[in-house]
Amino acid sequence: MELKKFSVFVGLVVLLFFSGKIEAQIPENVYHYEEKSSDGTLHHELKLDSDYFVHTIYRESPAEFIKTLGGFYTINDNTLMVQLEFNSNYKKDNISNLQIPFKIKNGTLILEKPTQMIFTATSYGPQDLDGKWLITGRVTDQGEERRDTSRPRKTMKYLLNGHFQWIAYNTETFEFFGCGGGTYDATNGKYTENIAYFSRDNSRVGATLSFNYELNGNDWYHTGKSSKGDPLNEIWSKRIAK
Repeated sequence: MELKKFSVFVGLVVLLFFSGKIEAQIPENVYHYEEKSSDGTLHHELKLDSDYFVHTIYRESPAEFIKTLGGFYTINDNTLMVQLEFNSNYKKDNISNLQIPFKIKNGTLILEKPTQMIFTATSYGPQDLDGKWLITGRVTDQGEERRDTSRPRKTMKYLLNGHFQWIAYNTETFEFFGCGGGTYDATNGKYTENIAYFSRDNSRVGATLSFNYELNGNDWYHTGKSSKGDPLNEIWSKRIAK
């Protein structure tokens, strides 16, 4: 009888241990939070996959980009530990890493710092192009021109559950060169972006851009016209590791 009670006790301890581990993980998704302010509503968008975190803040009306920051993360004792690769406000705040306590409750993601923010998950689902991509070259009349993606100057596209964001930055100097993002659809070789924020020009918000795409192994061939109307033929490669 005592052995049976002991076995039940051990089973409960193991269950609680593993339950805690499961609860500490954040489901991969895009999360949103609306912050009311005297200047209007601030829209917070979080993108979180298995190892990368991006937090972007912008106004929808009137359109205004506020800031973005992101990098690789780990979880320690229900705290997000983020080693930033970019921070658009770095010249002002010198922040290069984050420690954010969090909890998951009733399907929402609650960040406890700097103030409590309750994020809800997007209902969009995964698509062909979901992932982190680095621009690796272009196709010209002379063929493919590739670049070294290990260098600190990077341009990355982060696509997750119907949302996209591109960011241009330098991991060594923390220089920020620009970003833009919104929602996207990738179906049958057609890729469409709907711009919700654009750091270089708020007037671009609301625009819809259409491109062609083709996947070849870890490469994404992206063709069409830029937001300025210039022809482009880019090669993006899946970012596998840091």
